[in-house]
Amino acid sequence: MTSRRDFFKLAGAAVAASAVSKVAMAALPEIVSTNTADTQSPLSPLSGRPYHPVVTLNGWTLPWRMSNGVKEFHLVAEPVVREIAPGMKANLWGYNGQSPGPTIEVVEGDKVRMYVTNRLPEATTIHWHGQRLPNGMDGIAGLTQPAIAPGKTYVYEFEAKRPGTFMYHPHADEMMQMAMGLMGFWVTHPKNPKFMPVDRDYVFLLNSYDIDPGSYTPKTSTMLDFNLWTFNSRAFPGIAPMVARKGERVRIRVGNLTMTNHPIHLHGHEFEVTGTDGGWVPKSARWPEVTTDIAVGQMRAIEFIADAPGDWAFHCHKSHHTMNAMGHQLPNMLGVDQSDLLDKITHLVPDYMAMGKSGSGDMAEMAGMMPLPENTLPMMGGQGQFGPIDMGGMFTTVKVRESLAKDDYKDPGAYQHPAGKVAYELHGEEPDIQREKTPEPMGDMEMNVLKPMNHAH
Repeated sequence: MTSRRDFFKLAGAAVAASAVSKVAMAALPEIVSTNTADTQSPLSPLSGRPYHPVVTLNGWTLPWRMSNGVKEFHLVAEPVVREIAPGMKANLWGYNGQSPGPTIEVVEGDKVRMYVTNRLPEATTIHWHGQRLPNGMDGIAGLTQPAIAPGKTYVYEFEAKRPGTFMYHPHADEMMQMAMGLMGFWVTHPKNPKFMPVDRDYVFLLNSYDIDPGSYTPKTSTMLDFNLWTFNSRAFPGIAPMVARKGERVRIRVGNLTMTNHPIHLHGHEFEVTGTDGGWVPKSARWPEVTTDIAVGQMRAIEFIADAPGDWAFHCHKSHHTMNAMGHQLPNMLGVDQSDLLDKITHLVPDYMAMGKSGSGDMAEMAGMMPLPENTLPMMGGQGQFGPIDMGGMFTTVKVRESLAKDDYKDPGAYQHPAGKVAYELHGEEPDIQREKTPEPMGDMEMNVLKPMNHAH
């Protein structure tokens, strides 16, 4: 994390320095910025009301200052470079050096003052998605406020009236600005710190981008055919795991700012949806699930007891959303003999490899061997302790361990399975299966029932 002094060395800083005087900038809260894509430790409150902080997946929480009982934050909208996963970076728009921007954490009843400086090449605003606030603070360019011109700083002031899970994003040239990654997470903690307590509280946004292989900048007019689906603008294998100690109560809050819905699925556990951007769900209205669909513009908070040790998959259940650099015009080559064509092409392109004869899973195995265009990711490129993981995009893991320190969020590595608790290859003869006809015919057909053959001992 860097201070304002270091931050001015970043691209685009000269624009703001020339537009906003040093005297005016010095009176504002210090600009805090970071360009790391790592999950940072929770920011424990040093002032104001107490709360249990959240952890932003591949992200961080923005510090604040107290001024006469008001929490003051400083957000800077600016061009940023975001690493989508190792091997690929994207030219995006974000806040304070990152896209998505830093998470804002406040407490119910806090008086909040948000300074927003615009270092983008066009005007912007910020809409505080889901907040109860004065109409003039709602952030709709032209409707509730003048747009924030490049180089200008605007101030938003309101009270965080209700606890819950929210977002912030522009309501100015939305198609361009949100497609470029301009968004962030907001959490208002309950005034009573004992209300719905959890041991670990994770947050992240769902994002999608259309970036051609070899390119760095998203195509902002795409409506449906995105080729990168991300958690907090990170794609697997670049998404960090979420860790928990066995027996802990875990909350995961997810906001959707893509152009489609996402059925988010957790392996190995059941969870309940305990909150939306409209508020907390009463216990009487919850039910157990392993998948919850999150529509466009919605927030969901799920909770579960991490009672099953292991490395459990957590992902969108739309199969194309767990792939990287998807090409939607690729033909299905399953079963097609490409040997003659392969011989001809390799004379021109020595490193060419035919794809798809036996499925596309072999792409994960060849991810480290085959050449890729500059600044792109293989469709599937993760590695696990047992071999390639045929996943990309919106995929990560929830890692539950018997012993983790309360404040330990580091990746504990691969799960060490107990003896005899891993699926294994069968060696030797398969068990005999005998077909036995049912006594009653069913029309012109007879049903065959499979029964194991009894062996005399």
